[in-house]
This record gives sequence, C-alpha cells and structure tokens, in this order.
Amino acid sequence: MNSVPSTPPVVRAKANGIELAYDTFGDPAAPPLLLVMGLGTQMIAWEEGFCEQLAQRGYHVIRFDNRDIGLSTRFDQAGVPNVTALLTRAMAGQPLDVPYTLADMAADSIGLLDALGLDRAHVVGASMGGAIGQEIALRYPARVRSLTSIMATSGAPGLPPPTPEAMTALLTPTPLERGAYLARYRAVMQVLRGPVYTEDEAVDVARATRAFARGINPPGVARQLAAILASGSRKERLASLHVPTLVLHGNADPLVPIECGIDVAQTVPDAKLVVLEGMGHALPMPLWTRIVDAIDEHARRAP
Repeated sequence: MNSVPSTPPVVRAKANGIELAYDTFGDPAAPPLLLVMGLGTQMIAWEEGFCEQLAQRGYHVIRFDNRDIGLSTRFDQAGVPNVTALLTRAMAGQPLDVPYTLADMAADSIGLLDALGLDRAHVVGASMGGAIGQEIALRYPARVRSLTSIMATSGAPGLPPPTPEAMTALLTPTPLERGAYLARYRAVMQVLRGPVYTEDEAVDVARATRAFARGINPPGVARQLAAILASGSRKERLASLHVPTLVLHGNADPLVPIECGIDVAQTVPDAKLVVLEGMGHALPMPLWTRIVDAIDEHARRAP
C-alpha cells in the first residue's frame, strides 16, 4: 500500500471571512462528506488512501486545513498565547481571552460548505475535529446529515486526563528545523499511536516530510489549543442533540481516554459507540477499512 503519495493540487475557498485550503475526492454529485482534522494537524492526515476508500463507497469527500494550520489563513496578528497560563485559568473556571474558539472553527466549516454550494453534509471529525464536528451539529443541525465523532471528548469536567506521556508530547515545543521536526514527529506519534499498530512507523518520516514541506505553524497550534481550552464543555448541549451520531474511539488512547468517547456516546441521544481495540490517538492504516465501514454504515442509515 502506498499510503503517502504526492499531495493533490490544493485550492482555496473564502469561508467565514478567511480562506481555507481544501481538496476533494469522488463524484461531486455524490452525498458530501466533510472531514475535519484535529489540533495542529493538516488535512493530509486524512490520507489519500483513506479518502479514496470513502469516495469508493459513494461519497464526495472534502478535506481541508483548519484555520491557522497548513495552507489556510493564519492568525499571526493575534500573537502567541501563553498556554500554561490559559490552562491554569481554565482549571480555575475563569474566562479566557483567546483569538477564536471552536465555535468560530465550526463556522469555518459551514462557510466551506457554503462556498462549495452544499446544503448538507455528513461530518466526520477526529480529535479536536471531533469537537468541532460536535459544535457544527449543535449550532447548524440542519446542515448535518450525520455526525461521526472520532477520539473526541465532550469537554466535560471530571473526565480522565491525558497520560503524562501524552501531555508531554502535546506540549513539547515544535522545532522549526527540518531534522528536529521529523524526529519530534516520530517520537510524538509513537506515544500517541501506542504499541499495537506499529505498521505506520514505516511511513512516519514521509508523513512528517509532507507536513513540513506544506508549512508548519507552531504559534497557530498554540492558538488552536487556546480555542479548545476556551470552549469549555459541550456535554449539556449534546444531551439535546438530535443529529444521528456515531462515536469511534480506541481503547488505548493516551491523549483522549476511552472514557471520553463513552461519555459522548452516553450523552447524545441514540448515539452509537464503536470501540476500536488497541487503537490509540491515531488512525492506523490496518484499521482504515473498519473505520470506513463504520462511517459508511452510519451515513447510509441517516435520514
């Protein structure tokens, strides 16, 4: 399997007052399926082979760089937030002053659908993208055919935190020098992916090389993390969500523990939970078909 081919041409759309870089797979006339990626992670983490599997099931697959990452609009004028201070204030329940929130990022996604002339879409989000997907469904339910929330949390207080190793990996500064960046990428993915699905290690350098070549933005990652911290809990609102919802979560996730996925599934009415054995905080290649199967089955059952 050639899991890291050359990146297809990328175009940009004006959405919610900014520009989002995106590309698509499959028949434009097919039901749209929007992929929303996580913290500090470019759209190419939804790899071509994964997107093509979804397209082969009969979907028009759309992936994009969130604001402040990859080739989408950056918010450099907002400066670099003090993440440690924001964590302290968030833990104390104090309000946070941040450049934007997950609600703004949800509006970006809707703006992209508008730019593409799409009324409704199946929304699939991973990690922070899952949280953004929840916000999309909560704020724009008429635009969402179905929601698949992957390795995401409701943000409710009291849920288990990341392991110390995962938290260290998350907060370790990103190097700007290519060699150091590649080394950090490999080390972080070994922690987040866990020990079961090690096949992906063979392509980590190629993945990191592609991300580095497209352009890394460490201050943007800090601003995205600030958005997560400032957005608080969605649990109370999720209890009244009536968008068909699927929760996919690995039982070996060190960053967003499985209890967080269980919480989402138990909170959203009639949500379905699929636990992926041995999966950490990653989308390992050996599980692509099972994940695509679950997304496809869920989307086809949605009204």
